[in-house]
Amino acid sequence: MKLMGLMAKALQTEAKKVEEMMDDGMQSVRITYYPPCPRPELVVGITPHSDASGITILNQVNGVDGLKIVKDGAWLPLTFLPHALVVNVGDILEVFHHSLSLSPPPSPSSIHRFQ
Repeated sequence: MKLMGLMAKALQTEAKKVEEMMDDGMQSVRITYYPPCPRPELVVGITPHSDASGITILNQVNGVDGLKIVKDGAWLPLTFLPHALVVNVGDILEVFHHSLSLSPPPSPSSIHRFQ
């Protein structure tokens, strides 16, 4: 909830609104480990997608690069910082944010892939 409050601040909305939206919702944890591939030239990757959750928290633990995000129609590689977490905005939070705005939503900013 602390993280959601900080995200509300970044979205320039009341923290209470975001906390109320997330308070009674389902919470889940999925732990996935992608070990370094011995033959990376054979890797196909994961197709472009967005996460259906409110947020996704990624912890880079093994130095495997490949996460990309789409911005302005171009795929950009994401460089991980040591000892840092990456927070992806999921569909639920994106829809909530757009519901607070009177302007039409831009193209999704949370589309990503692993390649």
